[in-house]
This record gives sequence, C-alpha cells and structure tokens, in this order.
Amino acid sequence: MAIILFDNAFRNSLFPFSYTKAVADLRFGILSVKQRAELLFGEPVFVHTEKYLQPLYPSVPEGEHIWVDAAIVLTDELVNKIQSLTPGTCLQDSQGLIAGVADIDLQIFSSSDFLKVFQNTVTIDPIKRLQHPWHFMQWNDTMIRADFKWVTKGRKTWPIPGTVQVMGEKDIFIEEGAKLNFCTLNAIMGPIYIGKDAEIMEGTAIRGPFVLGNNSVLKLNSRVYGATTLGPFCMGGGEIKNAVMMGYSNKAHDGYLGDSVVGEWCNFGAGSTNSNVKNTAGEVKIWDMGSQEYVEVGQKCGLIMGDYSRISINASINTGSTIGVSSNVFGPGLLPTIIGNFSWGVTGVQYELSKALLAIDNWKKMKQQELTAEESSVLAYIFEKSDK
Repeated sequence: MAIILFDNAFRNSLFPFSYTKAVADLRFGILSVKQRAELLFGEPVFVHTEKYLQPLYPSVPEGEHIWVDAAIVLTDELVNKIQSLTPGTCLQDSQGLIAGVADIDLQIFSSSDFLKVFQNTVTIDPIKRLQHPWHFMQWNDTMIRADFKWVTKGRKTWPIPGTVQVMGEKDIFIEEGAKLNFCTLNAIMGPIYIGKDAEIMEGTAIRGPFVLGNNSVLKLNSRVYGATTLGPFCMGGGEIKNAVMMGYSNKAHDGYLGDSVVGEWCNFGAGSTNSNVKNTAGEVKIWDMGSQEYVEVGQKCGLIMGDYSRISINASINTGSTIGVSSNVFGPGLLPTIIGNFSWGVTGVQYELSKALLAIDNWKKMKQQELTAEESSVLAYIFEKSDK
C-alpha cells in the first residue's frame, strides 16, 4: 500500500505554480510537499494530478492505497490519524476530503466527488490547506521550523567552520559538502538549514529562519532575513526577505526581493527590485489567476512569479504583482501588476512558443539539464490555453 498525493478540485487556486506541476511538487520550508510526505509516512509516494501533467510522474499503481490531499499541511498528529485509517474509511473537515484508504478506479477518479468512494467518514476540526500562492511565503516561517525538526532528528550537523560568526548554534544544521567561510549565521530568531554542497560566500549575513537548498549559492555580501527558502540549485544575492524560491532560480545580484514566491527556472536581472508595501501602508490586493479576481492578502505582499519567467535588469516590480509562466518581462517605469503567461514585455505581445521553449532549454543547460519532451508538451498545453 502506497501514499497517493492527489490534487484537489481547487488546484487552480494555486496558479501560476500549479500550471506546470502537481501540487505535490511545490516547495516551502525545507521540503517539497512530496518529500515531506515521504519523510513523515515512511512509505512510497505517488502523484495523481491533471491529465496534461500526469506524464511528468510515474504511473500510479493499481490497488488499495492511502489517498492524501496534496494541499494539506501535514503535522505529526495528522499523519498518525491518516496512518490509523482502515480500508473504506476517510478523514474530512468542513472543506472536504483530507485522506482515505481505498482501491480507486483511476479511469473514473474525480477529486470533486471523491467522498462518495468511502463507506465510513470521520470528521475532524478544520486543518490548514494551501489555497493561494501567497500562502507559501506567509506560512514559510512555521514550515521551516517544522521541517527542521523532522529533517535533523537524530542526525549530526557537518562542522561549522571556525571563520563563521555564529549565534544560536544549536539551531544551525549543515549538510555534508557545504562550503561557508567568513559569513554570519544568526539562528536566534529561527533555525538555519544549509543543504548538501551548498555555498555561502564571504561577507554574507543570514538571520533565520532560513533554508539554502542542495547545490545552491549565496553570493558575496548577501543579506538575508527570515523566513526565506532558496530551494535546490538556486543562486541568491543582494537583499532577500521572507521569500520562497522553489528551485533552480536566480536572484544573483543587488536589488531587493521581499514577501514573494518565485517558481522554478526563473531569473532576475541585475538591479531588479520589488516593492512589498504600498505607499499608503494599506491592504495589498493581488490578482489571483485561479479565481480571475483581486484578493486582499494583507499589508505585505511583493511578487508571485510562475516557472520559467525572467525579469530584465533594473526592473521595478510593483507591490502585489503576479507574473505567469514563461514570460520575458521588461518595460519602462513600474511594471504592471498583472503579467500573463508567455508575455513578451508588458505591452500585450505574446512570446512565440518555439522561441520560449528554446530559451527555457538554454537556461536549463546552464545548470546541466535540458527541457524534456514531457515538459515541452505541458508548456505547449498551457500556451494554447492562455489568453492570446
């Protein structure tokens, strides 16, 4: 019996990130949703998602399995409840199905009426679900602390070099192969996790909670405030605060990135900076790609940026901006707060698909990867569905 992470009926509310991947592949804290489930359940984990995305993932095996909503935020207590479920029984709250054990016919699977599959239903108090893209940065502090506890339990940190200035040493964990010298790590406000083969260059100052993923780099004299996650193979620089970069993305130069969520394979040109607070200090409204309406998100929100998008040098990114998938963003003055998928500039010109795919492949080759046929098919599907 395996764990199947399925996308719920409201997966579109996590656009632009759920355009290009299943919810199980989204990352905040130290881990992706799938990695977190694998760690906590100690079982094989498979993914069930939209038909156009399913070729990105191994086939879901037939048989009786534990089906878990990928959008839920796991806790030790919730994992114990899910593992104690018997066949034909499910957990639900006021928002719908949380998890259940059943043998599902994948040909007729529907997340919208999934509850009909189960004979017995157990209702519990409402739990946290990822429902909007800004949740990744708003909940990142809590998730880093939880992941740090789970990931480091019973393990010993790699030694902290003597040239590193340290505060709160007990809450710092360094994986094997990480390189850091003549930098400052302050874990008094929250834990700091440095991934395998990551590098922190000289002069960098970090205040936790903070995550630097495997093979990621913080360049000379970077300044990073919690709660920030730079996923695997990222490059960070300048000033970063309360931001999530899910992986393989670059913000390598001077400029500010704050209260923001950035997907994979994105790039910020030198000097690009985002605003995270309105001049009036009022409530920030951001365009929600899932509901196609503005939503109030609090007093601070910078940028929501989908996979494969790039921003030009010296760009001025407005408060509460949303950028879709595979856009090449450039333009004078403050950029518009809504930039759709496959935008070329900000004047409504659409990126040609063939040129967009070539650019993505070029960026991937810079990190010793290449665009797969399956990824190209997903991008072509999004391109055809996007507003021309």
